Amino acid sequence: MSITISQKVRKLRPSASIAAKQKVDELRAQGVEILDFCLGEPDFDTPAHIIEAAHQSMLSGDTHYTGSQGTPALRQAIADKLKRDNDIDVPASQIVVANGAKQLIFDIFSATLDPGDEVIIPAPYWVSYPDIVSLNGGEPKIVACGPETGFKLTPDMLEGQITSRTRWLIINSPSNPTGAVYTREEWRGLIEVLKKHPQVGIMTDEIYEHIAFEGVKNYSPMAVDPSIAERCVIVNGMSKAYAMTGWRIGYAVCPSDLVKAVVKLLGQSTTCACSFSQSAATVALNADQSCVDDMVALYTKRRAAIVDGLNAVPGIRCKAPDAAFYVFPDVRALLGSKTAAGERIETDLDLVSYLLEEAHVALMDGTSYGLPGFLRLSFAASEKVIAEGMTAISQAVSTLQLADNPSNQEAAQ
Repeated sequence: MSITISQKVRKLRPSASIAAKQKVDELRAQGVEILDFCLGEPDFDTPAHIIEAAHQSMLSGDTHYTGSQGTPALRQAIADKLKRDNDIDVPASQIVVANGAKQLIFDIFSATLDPGDEVIIPAPYWVSYPDIVSLNGGEPKIVACGPETGFKLTPDMLEGQITSRTRWLIINSPSNPTGAVYTREEWRGLIEVLKKHPQVGIMTDEIYEHIAFEGVKNYSPMAVDPSIAERCVIVNGMSKAYAMTGWRIGYAVCPSDLVKAVVKLLGQSTTCACSFSQSAATVALNADQSCVDDMVALYTKRRAAIVDGLNAVPGIRCKAPDAAFYVFPDVRALLGSKTAAGERIETDLDLVSYLLEEAHVALMDGTSYGLPGFLRLSFAASEKVIAEGMTAISQAVSTLQLADNPSNQEAAQ
């Protein structure tokens, strides 16, 4: 008798971003040169002083288990960072460290959701949110937030989704895939709605907070209105700001009871995060932050190059993101078009496949992020790759025969 796979895992979709990376790797193994804009991680190496901190930590014998909640030194460094950067004063006891932010999102939902509980997820969303909710017995309630609201949830939209079964609102700000950032005033509007529904917690995924442009600042709800702090969870980590994706260090700020529940889950699953990765993260947070500023300066140049390049292509409209290292261009004007071979491009998934085959450009479809008709491109890529990619996209799109559709023609203008 073979081993039976559970129904919940059978229903689970593979991660769209990981599947895209696998496809790119397969093509490259066949000798195809791919211009890759799927990357969800910095293309920089981890700064040398952080690597050296891990090296010295290992040499000093810091290669053993730590407590499941995280080392005291790292949790204190996180608490100091929150006070310094976010105007949030919490004790280290309300901070928990794990193997990346994704594990904490998973474990927090595991600790708080019962079957049928609802989680409101504004779309576009990070690809894993709905599946993580479903795996933990919850029901994702997707709310489409298009360009007319800046890809952000409004108070009226939120009010219309809350029921007696609603347990969480999760918002990624700054956003993957759009780069949208909620302002202080926008948070105030959402908080006023949530105050009427005390059963609803607010989880903010703030992993991109330091990658922001033109003076844009990220705000946490508990800093905007401390009276709701006991209903707030902040998830963050070292991956994006410090180019530490492979080090697998994430952290969460939670109410005390939730910290205890998450630590219990960690103790029965992964035990703890990597010891010397935690030492390196402590140094990263406490040291001079100029390495982050240097990376953001390069992202700023790349942002301008990719936005200008996409907007130069007929049928594509691209707004400059406020933060993160992604653009989310509108390609609805290209849908319904025909290729030179006579094949019709009906969806953004078709367009992604066409650009991969015709232009050898890899990017993500908006459908995977909950909002069809858009694409997601990462500009965590060199300026050379961006320039070559924009040329390749332009050439591939120029051979398309656009559909004679009034709405498409309007979108193309």
